[in-house]
Amino acid sequence: MSPRSVVAITLAAAVLAAASCTPGSARDGVVETEPAIVLPSAPLIPLPPPVPTRPVTFSVSGELTQGGWIKGIAPGGTIALSLDGVPVELGEDGSFFAAFDRNATGSARLVAQLQSGKSITREVAVSPRAWKIERVNVARRRGGPTEAFMRIRRPELAQINAARALDTGSNGWRQDFIWPVRGRISGRFGSQRIYRGEPGSYHSGLDIATGSSGTPFVAPADGVVILAAQAPFTLEGRLLMIDHGAGLNSAFLHCSELLVRKGDSVKQGQVIGRIGSTGRATGPHLHWGMKWRKSRIDPILLTGPMR
Repeated sequence: MSPRSVVAITLAAAVLAAASCTPGSARDGVVETEPAIVLPSAPLIPLPPPVPTRPVTFSVSGELTQGGWIKGIAPGGTIALSLDGVPVELGEDGSFFAAFDRNATGSARLVAQLQSGKSITREVAVSPRAWKIERVNVARRRGGPTEAFMRIRRPELAQINAARALDTGSNGWRQDFIWPVRGRISGRFGSQRIYRGEPGSYHSGLDIATGSSGTPFVAPADGVVILAAQAPFTLEGRLLMIDHGAGLNSAFLHCSELLVRKGDSVKQGQVIGRIGSTGRATGPHLHWGMKWRKSRIDPILLTGPMR
């Protein structure tokens, strides 16, 4: 037999041997199978949540009027925001809150500084309001406060200003505000007397009369107590101030009792004090004042009418 024939026979035998060991082949009438090999499955990796897209310009809403407010979303890429040159705090999601003073006129300018170096401007029309004006045919009292009074008053004003400068990081400004107490509105924000043509100071808050001292009132939104004057101030009496974040704060005047202390976190609807007539007040009522930065705003434009 030639060497080539030997090689051919050897290869054929190897092929038959391999075929005899193939799963499912028959040997002596018996079908042999091998267990299937199961490979471990790779763990499922969750997809990252979608990144919310930011608008290419301002998205705003609110009460765009004197003593009113504005909320919105700044354009994508904004790193700094201002309203008429006043810095506006910017949330991580681009949201913001700002407000217009009682005497704001014409329009306000929102300016967003972008990471790219560019800026986007939005002019916001601020509508006028018909304030309650009382004209009195007497001369305005002259002279002003005495030095003895100011020696007492200056430290009080210093405490108020220091409290308003605090930044607590509260997010209460994002909420829909509620009334701290229900009663008769005895004084409207922005009302003013004119003394023989000379304007006096306008009313800086909202007065709510309940008829008697001791009525509890609640926090209109979440916040942090930034001032709790247990010793009555000369004008405000027992004064409670709450920071709602983003430069917005509430002040509650003439209280008979304060039920929270400076540094306390409070929740919307939580009882925080009792109405009284401490300080310069003619009867029991709650004076609720609100400020954003240096602008005085009308609380009723955050709560809506009392129902």
